[in-house]
Amino acid sequence: MKQFLEIGLPLILPTLIYVCYVLLARARGAAGQPEVPWFWLAGAGGLLAIVPFVAVALLGGAPPTDRYQAPHLENGKIVPGQFQPAN
Repeated sequence: MKQFLEIGLPLILPTLIYVCYVLLARARGAAGQPEVPWFWLAGAGGLLAIVPFVAVALLGGAPPTDRYQAPHLENGKIVPGQFQPAN
């Protein structure tokens, strides 16, 4: 779900807005069928898809300092993976 909200939604949002605009224009009786500006829709979608990546890069916070300990066997039992504080 998070991937859809961060990547998919910004890509399809301009097209959805345009489709809603066309449907409203037809309902109001606008003459003719408007030409679809695919280039601008794709450009706006691509730009909106970049925004979450930039936001995460700038606002994501400091990288974790903890060290990951992979799952391992200890006395015949599997100890699950865990993060341990870095020394």
